[in-house]
Amino acid sequence: MPDTPSPFDDPLADLYGQLPDPARTSGDAARSEAVPSSRRAARASRGQTGPSDVQPPITRPAAAPAPERPATASPPERGSAAPERTTAPERSAPQRPVATRERPAAGARANGARANGATRPAATGTLDDLFTGRRSVDDLATVAPPAERRRRRIGGWIALILVLVLVGGVAAGGIWAWNTFGTQIQGVLSPKEREDFEPGLANGEASISIVGGDAGPQVSQKLYDAGVLKAPTSLYDYMIETSTSFVFQPGVYTLQKQMTAADALAAIGNPANKMEFTAQLREGLTVEDSVELLSAQLAMPIEDFQAAVSDPAAYGVAADSLEGWLFPATYTFDPGVTAKDVITRMVARTVESLDTAGVAEGDRERVLTIASIIQREARFEADFYKVSRVIANRLDPGNQETFGLLQMDSTAQYGYGENHDGTASSSQEALDDDNPWNTYRHPGLPIGPISNPGDLAIDAALHPADGDWLYFVTVNLDTGETVFTNNSADHQAAVDQWISWCQDHPDSGC
Repeated sequence: MPDTPSPFDDPLADLYGQLPDPARTSGDAARSEAVPSSRRAARASRGQTGPSDVQPPITRPAAAPAPERPATASPPERGSAAPERTTAPERSAPQRPVATRERPAAGARANGARANGATRPAATGTLDDLFTGRRSVDDLATVAPPAERRRRRIGGWIALILVLVLVGGVAAGGIWAWNTFGTQIQGVLSPKEREDFEPGLANGEASISIVGGDAGPQVSQKLYDAGVLKAPTSLYDYMIETSTSFVFQPGVYTLQKQMTAADALAAIGNPANKMEFTAQLREGLTVEDSVELLSAQLAMPIEDFQAAVSDPAAYGVAADSLEGWLFPATYTFDPGVTAKDVITRMVARTVESLDTAGVAEGDRERVLTIASIIQREARFEADFYKVSRVIANRLDPGNQETFGLLQMDSTAQYGYGENHDGTASSSQEALDDDNPWNTYRHPGLPIGPISNPGDLAIDAALHPADGDWLYFVTVNLDTGETVFTNNSADHQAAVDQWISWCQDHPDSGC
């Protein structure tokens, strides 16, 4: 097999190898003796003496040390002081030092050095050394591999290892994140489809009131509550999906039910659907809530409305407050109307509903009180009448020995000023507070209404459903699902169900 060429082989080495080597040339002793040992000896043999015999020092860069040789084969360094000489024993013929190692083939030498991982010394010497025998062709042809190239090769392997470690760490982290948060990640990458009514289903009429500060989330919820949209977030999701920026102007807007989000937003942006000089109150508001809305919707000072509601007797109401007497509806007024005119109109509308329902004048405050509790406690139309039955059963004289107290959270929250904290449950402070609205502390009904009831709540107060329920609890605040029971054991089971749901939905207003 031919030798494998090596990048470290010097092609001139083979040419030098073909030159005669005095140290290895065979011949008679006379010829051996005729070979001068150095250029100094050659000059002496030609009779050249004098100052030229002294060679000037030669300065050359330091070289890597040559492979060790026997002491007798290493002459003094040129250009340095010669050591003292001792008398050498007489020899019959001058003996030339001969290289002590055999010269392998070029390919074998290079391959062997690489296979063993050895680093060969750099070549040293001159052509004089070649001809005088101080160095062999093998020595002169040996070239050390560049150190910088080796460092780059090692650095490249280190960089590759670091990259592999980093990539492996990222992959491992990705696997952990997917196993831990896979469901959430899928929800973000593949969000659920936006809920929306199909085009062409719009029907009837609905209206919403937009106040200052309302944005996409608030308006979307109001549209859902009014039956305009399919889900509480339909409009807001649509605005995000389409990158729609919209500034909602305060006012009352007339729309249709079961509209698409796109059509509802277009209707709000159409000035023809905005009712000029119009105010709207929804069910379940307090007097405090109502005057703030009226001021914003009609662009009138809130102080005017606060003064207008301060004297219930001016409107024929025999109570200390107009709580429950500002009927929830949509109103349109003529320009120049005053705050007192607005309040008069609303109180008159409440009297109209009570008269239509057949409530005697002496029972108005009591019916409004029961209806206001139903308005705050019930979620669905059927539940209005069931809640009314629970109130009636608890107020029944036959149950007073068992219960004695109405125990409605809505009354405790109202009396303590906690009904606007965004939670359905009552604090212990509200339950313990000794105010005349707290039905956990005082028997019977509170001293007056706690909100403005609508026609449905008034009718439910007059016509409770048939049943023996004594308890109820809403077990799902998102859907409004409410469980009605007639004994404490079943009621406690429903309470546990509500607690469990709240633990699973900590941000749902529990």
